[in-house]
Amino acid sequence: MHEDVERCIRAVQSKDARFDGWFFTAVVTTGIYCRPSCPVVPPKRQNMRFYPTAAAAQEAGFRACKRCRPDASPGSPEWNNRADVVARAMRLIADGVVDRGGVPGLAARLGYSVRQIERQLRSEVGAGPLALARAQRAQAARILIEKSTLPMADVAFATGFSSVRTFNDTLRGVFALSPTELRRRSGSTATAGAFSLRLPFRTPLCPDNLFGHLVATAVPGVEEWRSGAYRRTLRLPHGHGIAQLRPVADIPYIECRLALTDPRDLMSAINRCRRLLDLDADPVAVDQQLLVDPVLEPLVRSDPGRRVPRTVDAEEFAIRAMLGQQVSIAAARTHAGRLVIACGKPIADPAGGLTHLFPTPADLTDLDLAAVALPKARQAALRGLIEALAAEEIDLGAGSDWRRACALLAGLRGIGPWTVETIAMRALGDPDAFPATDLGVRVAAAGLGLPGTPAALTKHAASWRPWRAYAVQYLWAAGDHAINSLPSDGVAAATVGSAVGAAGWGQTN
Repeated sequence: MHEDVERCIRAVQSKDARFDGWFFTAVVTTGIYCRPSCPVVPPKRQNMRFYPTAAAAQEAGFRACKRCRPDASPGSPEWNNRADVVARAMRLIADGVVDRGGVPGLAARLGYSVRQIERQLRSEVGAGPLALARAQRAQAARILIEKSTLPMADVAFATGFSSVRTFNDTLRGVFALSPTELRRRSGSTATAGAFSLRLPFRTPLCPDNLFGHLVATAVPGVEEWRSGAYRRTLRLPHGHGIAQLRPVADIPYIECRLALTDPRDLMSAINRCRRLLDLDADPVAVDQQLLVDPVLEPLVRSDPGRRVPRTVDAEEFAIRAMLGQQVSIAAARTHAGRLVIACGKPIADPAGGLTHLFPTPADLTDLDLAAVALPKARQAALRGLIEALAAEEIDLGAGSDWRRACALLAGLRGIGPWTVETIAMRALGDPDAFPATDLGVRVAAAGLGLPGTPAALTKHAASWRPWRAYAVQYLWAAGDHAINSLPSDGVAAATVGSAVGAAGWGQTN
């Protein structure tokens, strides 16, 4: 979008927050860059320059605006809506792959050479992988400086800087403030390992199905709803953590509290929480497309801004989707809870409600699945999925190739179209995934006068592309089910006992 100069100028002049994260505005006379909604007086047209990423603006010599905090903008929807190599690279960089394995590690994950990755990123986003990772390190450093009491040297190394000098120079160049000045301005009273943040998003956002779905399908010990907030454990690259996410009425951010065992995992945890809640989506673009269908129009107008409830761990979700085939929510939770008790890693939760990390596929390879009380055929199918994931034969991670992953899943025994499309929608993040065989989708379609068979419904849904996963959320919302409502305050570990499916509100394989 940054190449459409007239459109960018109009967005800046109208201070349109919908475009925050889509592009960044640099001002040649001041040497700063801003988000489109910056509250200051818009600069003159001839003084504006537009960049697709904060990293590109920084590489061009601009520093971040102190007023609008462009480094805290919502992420671009582009990187979560596409499956090409640039989008996959951007998701992997956000997950910290460059910090952990360098550019060669990123290239290896994508199956390209370092030179090819450099060229494609520079061509589309205006900066190479090192510059993009540097921008993310600067943002992580600022959060650690402002939200923790860590010594500056510890902040520098925790955020991936090679030396304190590089750390100081980078922060002065990006924010025009030294690390000490940033901390002094923040007035932080944080406690060790705990971070209180705001996760911005583009409005509108309907929290009902988003949090309702996560809580209704929560695994005891791993997830819970407590006092108006969804809480869950996180398995992270350097340790583990606990995330608490709370919707706030009429305010465009989610309250986020993170407790981490290793501060190096801060940005990974933030980005996984954003992905879980689909906070980088562009709801206006989605809803405008779905409003074209007169059947969906009243549903969209009633509660605009529905998001797709996703996951913080794609492999975890794939296993849970298998456990949820053709059973009630209570049964799915029971099966998943047994896996957690048998193989999950115990953790300490100061609040007392969360007890384990969900087990990895490697943790489950030696488990006797007879303890899960599944039919023999489904035990064998689950075993096949676990072994394929443990052997890394199927990549469901942030940088995965969606089409290849779905093809490999479909080739496994016991995995049919519903399971593949559900994993694509919620684990891989494909915005156009469409589980047409889902019982909830079919019941809603019949009630709305849409075609009843999966083939006919898929044909009708062509007009919803490329946002069919979002159309599913509106279809599910047509029914009166627990996944569509925020839970009441208090402590709940998904004790809903209705016949709501583990991934939808009823499904077939």
